[in-house]
Amino acid sequence: MGARRYIVGVTGGIGSGKSTVANLFATLGVALIDTDAIAHALTAPEGSAIGAIRSRLGKEFIGHDGALDRAATRNRVFADSNVKSKLEAILHPLIREEVDSALRADAVLHAPYAMLVVPLLFESLTYRGRVDETLLVDCPVAMQLERVNLRSGLNADETARIIASQLPRAVRLQLANEVIWNGDTTAALWPQIEPLHLHYVQNAGNVR
Repeated sequence: MGARRYIVGVTGGIGSGKSTVANLFATLGVALIDTDAIAHALTAPEGSAIGAIRSRLGKEFIGHDGALDRAATRNRVFADSNVKSKLEAILHPLIREEVDSALRADAVLHAPYAMLVVPLLFESLTYRGRVDETLLVDCPVAMQLERVNLRSGLNADETARIIASQLPRAVRLQLANEVIWNGDTTAALWPQIEPLHLHYVQNAGNVR
């Protein structure tokens, strides 16, 4: 049997800066597995999910470049819960397979611990049951709106709709084991990350 993998689940609302925080942890030697990045790879041109999406949902979900048309898909998902369920039935098993494969990789087994980034971690019994601790990346809603607009060009109404579909911020704060405040500069993250990293290393060592 392989070494016990200590897993920290990282989550936060859209635009909270989950990836920024997780990537800073990765510079400390932490193994990073990001389900958003996996989903993007699966739905990129020639991605493993594209064929199933085209055949089960229709070619209108695929853009001219052969990738998932994210804007069109987002609109259809919000308008029709059946579309959302069908898309999840395609993507979620594939994402779980990729996560399982990543957790078996030598880089993960030899890292001090692994970080699994899951946007809807608290909504997912599957992933909540797999992590040892949960880390919430938090910031004001106004900052979420600003960051998402700069990053993806979504307007405020679209972003607000996504935020409203996620678990309320107050509930996430109650559920998280630890919280990193990401309402300031990137430099302000390090004084929060460094003690947490030592905490996770110690906890991971206790279960090996």
